[in-house]
Amino acid sequence: MDGGCKRRVCSWWKTSSSSTRLLCFLLPLMVVFGVVGLMGSQSSSYNHPWVRSSLFPVYSNHGAGSVKQSTPPPGDGGVAFEFWRTVAGGGDKEKALSADYNLNRSAAPPLAVVATRMPHVEEVVESSIISKNRSYGIPSSNETLILSSNPRIERKFSSLETLEARLQRSRASIREANNGNGTYDTDYIPNGPIYWNPLAFHRSYLEMEKQFKVYVYGEGEQPIFHNGPCGSIYSMEGNFIYKMETTKFRTREPENAHVFFLPFSVASIVHFIYNKSPKDHWLPMKQTVKDYVYLVSKKYPYWNRSLGADHFMLACHDWGPELSKSVPWLFNNSIRALCNANMSEGFQPSKDVSIPEINLPGRHTNGLIGGPSPSKRPILVFFAGGLHGPIRPILLQHWENKDQDVQVHKYLPKDVSYLAMMRKSRYCICPSGYEVASPRMVEALYTGCVPVLIKDNYVPPFSDVLNWKSFSVEISVTEIPNLKQILTGISTRQYIRLQRRGVLARRHFEVNLHPKRYDVFHMTLHSIWLRRLNIRLHGIEDS
Repeated sequence: MDGGCKRRVCSWWKTSSSSTRLLCFLLPLMVVFGVVGLMGSQSSSYNHPWVRSSLFPVYSNHGAGSVKQSTPPPGDGGVAFEFWRTVAGGGDKEKALSADYNLNRSAAPPLAVVATRMPHVEEVVESSIISKNRSYGIPSSNETLILSSNPRIERKFSSLETLEARLQRSRASIREANNGNGTYDTDYIPNGPIYWNPLAFHRSYLEMEKQFKVYVYGEGEQPIFHNGPCGSIYSMEGNFIYKMETTKFRTREPENAHVFFLPFSVASIVHFIYNKSPKDHWLPMKQTVKDYVYLVSKKYPYWNRSLGADHFMLACHDWGPELSKSVPWLFNNSIRALCNANMSEGFQPSKDVSIPEINLPGRHTNGLIGGPSPSKRPILVFFAGGLHGPIRPILLQHWENKDQDVQVHKYLPKDVSYLAMMRKSRYCICPSGYEVASPRMVEALYTGCVPVLIKDNYVPPFSDVLNWKSFSVEISVTEIPNLKQILTGISTRQYIRLQRRGVLARRHFEVNLHPKRYDVFHMTLHSIWLRRLNIRLHGIEDS
């Protein structure tokens, strides 16, 4: 039997092809190697469990090398893990700058994240907002197999990360107020139609008072820097600069600052540097601004880390927008608080701040504020001013000396008081001159006269908070011939509403020697605060 089998096998081996004989030889070897490999894989898996787990698993608590994420606070919606993954994971969500922030996102991330993991793994701390594609390797087996006796360590945050996280909490607080949850205030609670959203404004203002900090660069010498006019129509520049030097919102620690103030006065630059003789009269003035920004950007890291997005300038002179073009990042990125808030000249309402032009002849408001009740104003509408710009000639052409109810004058007689005429009038015309800014709007509010705005491409002061349509009248240039018809078409009841609302809004435009809550100084700061809320300076993301 065995001999027959051997003969048949030998006969088959001799007659079969070489490929068939090779296959019969390799097949048993493949089966043996497969069994050996399977047994080795199972043994390795049990001996080295860290191979089966990722470096940052989500809410995982098994395996010697796993990471356990702390539980998010109530109502956070899981932002705690997202915060950790973004700042420590080096993902592609990191951004150097995120503008036009949406306040309808989720709540604020926590300020501390606790992780359980192996020792000797280096803590990652963000020191720059510039996006980087980082990779994190798997720890070596020696690091992995050594277990820590105290596995809980606190994540260390930079001052910028902490600041940004607190700003995110402020955004969440404002959203909460926007949903109808108000806050009590013994001093003043914004209310009524003069505000777009009084509850959100009030909460935002309180958040500003609680944490907003401004760093004022100390470089620069007077009279161009740290100085400015406190009188005339450019009074906002000097008043803001002086008050910024001593306000509680100023910080001497730049690491704690939300924004950085460039304390130069455009009015002073024009007064001391402007020269009519050179062909390019802009060059010396623009060079002054450019040199100053260069100085602070070389001495400090803050301009370069945000490309100027958390810096701001303030100018009430008409040439403020033009001088801001001295540095492209100043024009395009920085917050510009301008009286000349003209969108046709590059003013961006989402980034820039419109501030009022206030004429203070005696450097104070004494004798400027106050006026009679609506029933004691016999004149329908009043205006007096020279032929500046394209709108005023049209106004004078149609209405100068044409109607007793429409008191439109190029020049008033010497024995007639300008403010007295405003106090006798129900409506006061506030047209643009060569530029859109005009002190007449605030003069009207001071005297209890309803402002009539005739301006193109103009953003009214603090219009992100104040609803100007509730206490003023807007008329297009083409409607100037119908001025009287439009104003007489407003009912007495509606006029009284407009006038009383203007008196309420006046507090936001008052200049005080010692700043008071909600006055023009604080409203200017609040508008800057809002713009700061609209940017995010490094990669803390909402889920």
